Amino acid sequence: MSGPAGATPHASSQAAVLDVIRAAGTISRVGLVRTTGFTGATISTVVRRLIDDGLVVETGRAESTGGKRRVLLQLNQDSRYAVGVHLDDAGFTYVLTNLGGSVVTRMTRAGFGAQEPAVVVARMAQEVKALVDGADIDRTRLLGLGLVAPGPLNQATGMQVLPPAMRRWEDFPLEGELAAATGLPVVLDNDATAAALGEHWSGGVEAAATLAAVYMGTGIGAGLLINGIPYRGPSGNAGEIGHICLDAAGPECWCGARGCTEVLAGPRTVVAAARRDPDLMRAVGLSPTPERARRVADFAAVTRAALGGEPRARALLERSARYLAVATRTLANVMDLQQVVLTGPSLAIAGSIYLPVVREELDRSFFSRATHTVAVRLSRSAATAPAIGAAAMVLQSELVPLREGLRLPDNLADAEPTARDPEPEAR
Repeated sequence: MSGPAGATPHASSQAAVLDVIRAAGTISRVGLVRTTGFTGATISTVVRRLIDDGLVVETGRAESTGGKRRVLLQLNQDSRYAVGVHLDDAGFTYVLTNLGGSVVTRMTRAGFGAQEPAVVVARMAQEVKALVDGADIDRTRLLGLGLVAPGPLNQATGMQVLPPAMRRWEDFPLEGELAAATGLPVVLDNDATAAALGEHWSGGVEAAATLAAVYMGTGIGAGLLINGIPYRGPSGNAGEIGHICLDAAGPECWCGARGCTEVLAGPRTVVAAARRDPDLMRAVGLSPTPERARRVADFAAVTRAALGGEPRARALLERSARYLAVATRTLANVMDLQQVVLTGPSLAIAGSIYLPVVREELDRSFFSRATHTVAVRLSRSAATAPAIGAAAMVLQSELVPLREGLRLPDNLADAEPTARDPEPEAR
């Protein structure tokens, strides 16, 4: 279960209660009293409002603990929807999720190539409409659209200091233009941060104080959650482990530094190394010259060869995994991480090779390993994680807004009371 941790601040009592119900899966009114610290009268009022709004439903009764069986509550999953879009030069991923973050429908489309941003926005609006129309949902229940892309991002003006393939997007007011084209509220964020939030919202991770989603698509990054809240930093670009320096004398990265994780371990580097070996290039089936549109496919081809027993391909991926593992350990040491989720389209393909390497590095060298371990696992939705997280951003911002203020207890395990505790509302 993924739940609100000790310092989760919500903008209202309704936001706090809805978040607890989301995190718990099912919970009684008495459980809500114990978890939130609100009075029984407050819980009764808030729950009734949530039921009237269609966000929460009653779903049977808990087993008896010697007293009256308590009525259980859960999210009404189909009461609200959100669209998530992952924009990357290698391709687009679109998802429509329900209130609980489960994917109702999805689609992928080719990347934008040399198209100008305004043309791409018009195309995205058409594809979002096709996604929603195809799902046959009540559009009045659609809360908005979350859009995520590789960083760095500027929350005020759009995308800046981008990888070479996306330089034409610098300073383009993407959020406003897409909102105008779709008629939907738009939330913009970093793809790795969105991937972390998606894991949390959909219940993909256990409750933890500090979690990182280590992301590898065409580049490398990480999204950070502290007490279930994304930590973005002042500019929204916290967690850029793709640009941690692992070799001060290493090759130059597109960001201007040398020896970054991304230039040493990224998919592009893996494929370029395979191309430098003519025999391996032929064995894998790579074209002699790189093609932007084939980046993901080329990395997948190297991975298939490695998994099929090609030792040179395996060596390239394991070298990449070791660099990624060291960068992840650095992040774990700085943030005192409790959990790491490996995610993103490239790790959806090659995660079985990367997972044991990252896990071994943290087991062996994490600084605080004598105090606690770092749990490492692969995302169950690695290929579409950024888009799912983009939709989760909308759901959270619209239904569970956060602010400094209210604080919730550390876990939901003690939420259900003994039979002696009174019900806040007679049922």
